[in-house]
Amino acid sequence: MAPHRHWLWGGVAVLAALAALAWAFWPRPVEVEVAPITRGVFESTVEEDCKTHLSERYTLSTPVTAALERTSLREGDTVRRGDVVARLQAVDAALLDPRSHAEALARQRSASVGVNRAQTQLNQATLALADAWRELQRTHHLAEQGFVADARLDSARLAVSAARNALDVAGADKDMAIQEQALASAALQSPRPANAKQWVLMRAPVDGVVLRLAQTDAVTVTAGTALLELGDLAHMEVLCELLTSDAARTPPGSVAHIDYGSPQRVQGLRAAVRLVEPAGFTKVSALGVEEQRVRVHLDVVAVDASADRAESPDAWRRLGEGFRVGVRISLHRVEHAVLVPVGALVPQGDAMAVYVLDGRRVRLQPIAVGERNANVAWVQDGLQPGQSVVLYPPTQLVSGQKVQVRAP
Repeated sequence: MAPHRHWLWGGVAVLAALAALAWAFWPRPVEVEVAPITRGVFESTVEEDCKTHLSERYTLSTPVTAALERTSLREGDTVRRGDVVARLQAVDAALLDPRSHAEALARQRSASVGVNRAQTQLNQATLALADAWRELQRTHHLAEQGFVADARLDSARLAVSAARNALDVAGADKDMAIQEQALASAALQSPRPANAKQWVLMRAPVDGVVLRLAQTDAVTVTAGTALLELGDLAHMEVLCELLTSDAARTPPGSVAHIDYGSPQRVQGLRAAVRLVEPAGFTKVSALGVEEQRVRVHLDVVAVDASADRAESPDAWRRLGEGFRVGVRISLHRVEHAVLVPVGALVPQGDAMAVYVLDGRRVRLQPIAVGERNANVAWVQDGLQPGQSVVLYPPTQLVSGQKVQVRAP
């Protein structure tokens, strides 16, 4: 009996080991997360962070080099067309050090001597013209009596013309000397008193608000220096920098939804694409990737009724210029579309497929996808509402495999 018991217990142990091995290597259900197929509205969109922008802004610059008076304006102040926004005053000449003053005084004295010299030359030219004129008269009288030749009379006439030209040159030299004397004297003039100076007034070209003040203190500015920027908030728009691939699918007139405010209380507006600029540019993303983008201009047209908080269409302009807003441009909209989460899509060559839950197993179902956005895809064929598909299927999942649905 003892040997038989030994073999009996040995057989039991072998069977137990085989059962343990079978249990260890038996395929177990894969734990998956599923989502239902629904029917609803599909909307293909382009989403981008954009900013508010004034389509008409004005930069006021100084027309001449002048002293700027301190201004009382501040950013955000409202101005009316024609209001004085800056006052400019002529700049005084630089103060002369003793050496420069002595040089200027010497130039003035030299210019005064030049005037006297020019006057002397003018007097000499006047006397020479009078003498030539008297000689012409004597020669003409003798020529009538036949005592001198005609050539002598012609020479006298030429002498009068030459003397007249010399008088004109002497007069011009005197005028030049007088101007040089005035120029030398101007360098020695003392600055004019403040009440004798002329003011240049710069006025607002439009009704609007002060966007930026480049200068607030009393300083000397050169011609062309920007002083302030004005803008009319009634001409506020939204400016987006879209990828050129997205802009190519965004024709003018496309409807857009604009969200602004805190994430807890989003305020929304409806807008329309007004212009897609014809020229793009290269922009480096935050990841250091060069992207081709193009500017797209949107006009706000109404309040978005689906927003968490609706206000008047003009209330959003209190944001000002250059504020960040979220923009969602609608490219394509389909009513009563069959929708599947994009996380359930599995590439199958050039097509797409999903794992459909069939009882306790899954099967790979090819589908025809029309379009997709960031969340869902529009299924044109292959699925029906009410079915469940596997979200983010694991790599080891195959068609026909038993699965276990993970509790939400």
